[in-house]
Amino acid sequence: MPQLETLPASATTQQIMAVINRDGAVIVEGVLSPKEISRFREQLDPYMQATENGADDFTGRATTRTGALVARSAQARDMVMHPMVVGAANEFLAPYCERIQLHLSQIIRLKPGQGKQLIHRDRWAWGRHLENLEPQFNTIWAITDFTEENGATQVVPGSTQWPDDRKAELEEICQAVMQAGSVLLYTGSVFHSGGENRSSDDRIGVNLTYTLGWLRQEENQYLSCPPEVAAQFSPELQDMLGYTMGQYALGYYTPQGNPGEQPECVTPAFAVRQVEAQALGGQELLEASRAV
Repeated sequence: MPQLETLPASATTQQIMAVINRDGAVIVEGVLSPKEISRFREQLDPYMQATENGADDFTGRATTRTGALVARSAQARDMVMHPMVVGAANEFLAPYCERIQLHLSQIIRLKPGQGKQLIHRDRWAWGRHLENLEPQFNTIWAITDFTEENGATQVVPGSTQWPDDRKAELEEICQAVMQAGSVLLYTGSVFHSGGENRSSDDRIGVNLTYTLGWLRQEENQYLSCPPEVAAQFSPELQDMLGYTMGQYALGYYTPQGNPGEQPECVTPAFAVRQVEAQALGGQELLEASRAV
């Protein structure tokens, strides 16, 4: 049975990418401290506890999925912008876009009795229409220990190049067993799924994923974290949420107002920090788009 490689929190982007490119997934241990985990839980446990179970087998009938983490938690915001993770996401997705954006923020809690999830690819969020590119880079942060008994994520190492209809055999599947504070990094093309929780405790993980700046996001960040909330954040986090241009001429808008009161065709950054970049995205993005 295969095993996932585990790297220390001090691992470089190059070390991480070497494993990602080979296996499609890697565990990085010791990224969150116990204090940071406690802070996360203090801020978000009330929302998690109020979340209802999934309504179908795929989302999990004994699983809760809690979103809008950026709007609700300062600790979640730090995790989204963690330099090691963002560095790896940028490196992986750079061949296919000018900038990346946050795709999804979600607490996934597997309750006791939750069965195995259907093995799948996360890139299927866009159907099976995208070929010859990688649209997504993903993370699952262990808030509790991930064990074989409590449903540690199932992963099929080396499956990134498989055809979509290829079925994983039992001996090809392993589990992302890791201690709380570790993070599983994986691509949108690797086959994986939630495991079976045979324990008497919840398994809690945080799914933070990134995608190409010109693709539609899974979690609508503009509604989950609207401008009046996002205006409080750093420009870097605002851009990660998507309050920027996906590439030249992609994502501009016109603010509402009386004739002549507001500018025309501004970057979404205008909605959160009143900064008006060049119309349609600016010369830098225009040159980058032409170079692709």
